Amino acid sequence: MRRSPGPDERQRDPERTKKLLLDAAVIEFGARGFGGARVSEIATRAGVNKQLISYYFGGKEGLYRAVADSWRAGEPAVTAEAETLGEVVGAYAGAAIAQPDMLRMLVRTAIDRDTTSHDEEGQRARFQDMLEDFKRRKEAGELAADLDPAYVGLALFGLASAPVVFPQIARALGLDPDSAEFKERFIEEANKVVRHLAALDPKED
Repeated sequence: MRRSPGPDERQRDPERTKKLLLDAAVIEFGARGFGGARVSEIATRAGVNKQLISYYFGGKEGLYRAVADSWRAGEPAVTAEAETLGEVVGAYAGAAIAQPDMLRMLVRTAIDRDTTSHDEEGQRARFQDMLEDFKRRKEAGELAADLDPAYVGLALFGLASAPVVFPQIARALGLDPDSAEFKERFIEEANKVVRHLAALDPKED
């Protein structure tokens, strides 16, 4: 049963409190995964009573889903100004670098193979839409005729994620993944890599 917030908690701005909890949850889920995350740690990081997690989100699973929903709601804005496939990948790379805990949360879900809090149907629909976009881009010549859009999509997802998933490799290569210069350069280079996947002649079959 959900506990109503106390008098002092009612004075809080509900939207601000939810935002604090969502931001804290991303960090905790990214570090420990869904199974290892502790609501007490999330509440402490957010600076609120842990009972508010149940009150606002119905518990840890509801909070996890709310984090995922929040990302999906803002995702269209990530690529709003991107036109070419290279710009799309660069935009996602920039978002991953800017919000590393969100990507870590996704990676931890995959590592733990934890689907209890996972909207599989929603994710499948989302990536099927991405695949259809890749197919259209292939028809337009942004991908060479011998490339499979599904496999390329998976590879490009890895490309955009690399700076967050493998920062130690970046450092071993003499790069500084924590610098602003790295972010700009990586987005530029990722864009170049994707452009090289295009057909030499967009009209070629």
